[in-house]
Amino acid sequence: MAKAREPENFVVCLNADDYAASLEPRKLYRTVADAKAASLGLIRVVDESGEDYLYPSARFAAVALPKSVRDALAVAG
Repeated sequence: MAKAREPENFVVCLNADDYAASLEPRKLYRTVADAKAASLGLIRVVDESGEDYLYPSARFAAVALPKSVRDALAVAG
């Protein structure tokens, strides 16, 4: 049986200080679930490089998007 895919989650960058090459303020980013990182106050984000990296969670705010928008962004990304 195939493993169910987790829904895409997105955050908006609030502060890109010290990460100007990797993040843009006010831009949406896809996240990758990482419980251990979350317990340390970090979030795993797919940044401008296209790779996922850990960043301080305080730099982002979760964004609730309709399923149709999440699906469209997942296809585009």
